[in-house]
Amino acid sequence: MNMPQSESDVVITGIGLVTPIGIGVDPVWSSLQNGVCGFRPTEVVGFIGSPDSVGGEVSDFDDSSAKKVHLKDLRKQIKVMCREIQLGVASALQAVAHSGLDMGAVSGERIGVGFGANLMSSPPGVLTDACLAAADPSTGHFDYSRWGLDGEARFRGMEPLWLLKYLPNMPGCHIGIALDARGPNNSLTQEEVCGALCLSEAAGIIRRGRADVMITGTTGTRLHAVKACHHMKWDTLADGPADSRCRPLDRNRRGEVVAENACTLILESRAHAEARGAKIWGTVLATAASCVVGADGQGNEQAALEAAAATALKKAGVTPGDLGHVNMSASGSPERDAYEAAAVCSVLGDSATAVPVTALKSYMGSSGSGSAVAEIAASLLGLDNGVVLKTLNFEATDSDTPLNVVRDEHLKTDNRLFLKTSVTRMGQAAAVVVGPA
Repeated sequence: MNMPQSESDVVITGIGLVTPIGIGVDPVWSSLQNGVCGFRPTEVVGFIGSPDSVGGEVSDFDDSSAKKVHLKDLRKQIKVMCREIQLGVASALQAVAHSGLDMGAVSGERIGVGFGANLMSSPPGVLTDACLAAADPSTGHFDYSRWGLDGEARFRGMEPLWLLKYLPNMPGCHIGIALDARGPNNSLTQEEVCGALCLSEAAGIIRRGRADVMITGTTGTRLHAVKACHHMKWDTLADGPADSRCRPLDRNRRGEVVAENACTLILESRAHAEARGAKIWGTVLATAASCVVGADGQGNEQAALEAAAATALKKAGVTPGDLGHVNMSASGSPERDAYEAAAVCSVLGDSATAVPVTALKSYMGSSGSGSAVAEIAASLLGLDNGVVLKTLNFEATDSDTPLNVVRDEHLKTDNRLFLKTSVTRMGQAAAVVVGPA
């Protein structure tokens, strides 16, 4: 559909991707185009959360390539960046280059940063000596009353700048410093929904005239040992052949594949982007968020998703039938995919069997905060090439949620309007409506 344009529109002009299916727009598009997923036995991270250690690892990003290629101008800062921070900063540098922005031609005070991350954890081994020192000498059991006694002696093995490596606001800090972005800077940590929330806040900052450019993205991992332990308690990890184990929305789905991802989008006002002749990949038309929690403290994912998605469509001024596709958060979780499918069916109403839907965790896995923005970028790459991307490994939908899942082949389209959904198990949901350039 034709959308009215305004100089105050917030548009997307650059994409930076650090993912299991490639680093950079061209490698990622090649993988998407050819239906290649990024799941394999991990080598760099050392993930042991599944019997065969399969996950979505960014295998081309290691200490050597970080220092020599991806973060070569920030080699001194790498020592205070954990892996998640490194991935996020690398994606931001890449996005700026991809956008063609001349950073020297824009006042640093008119460039802001909005970045999301998981809560970050240090490797368990960092605290081993301190934990052993706090053990009861008679039983060998950990004793909280002994934790931190003798101060320096107990924590001798920890780096002096240990804390700075694992703060979730540090991606935004490093990005702002590296790019001299001195405008509004904020960090969000709402797991799967923080990507949509970061886009929402960044777009609002531009619309309010506080910045001309926002460097906006997320980084996240569920391959980290601590994250993997948490995730295995909350959700089912899939098994089977690596390239077919992730089956979002499929009737026979059997769990998630955990991964790491980082992605940054460059947002600008339409007036600013057009004045410099930038390529516009899409327009952020509307965002919405919701949180629904029952009296028992359990999140209601379906209700939250319905509220967020319906509100985003209303704010964008579009109907469900106008959509070219829905980019769903579905991961292959037997339970959570069902909640999301029911919510999307409800919001789409009579259009539920007509509007194409896709689930791109089948390519890049579940990385918590790292997923949503990368999936939006993947949809943008597909639409730039005239297709809605297929969902890998999908065969048949549940009978009570008859969604029109794109399968087998990418779907040709000229409709560039899509809805992106995100949700956490705690009942937080967010939705973004992205329109054509």
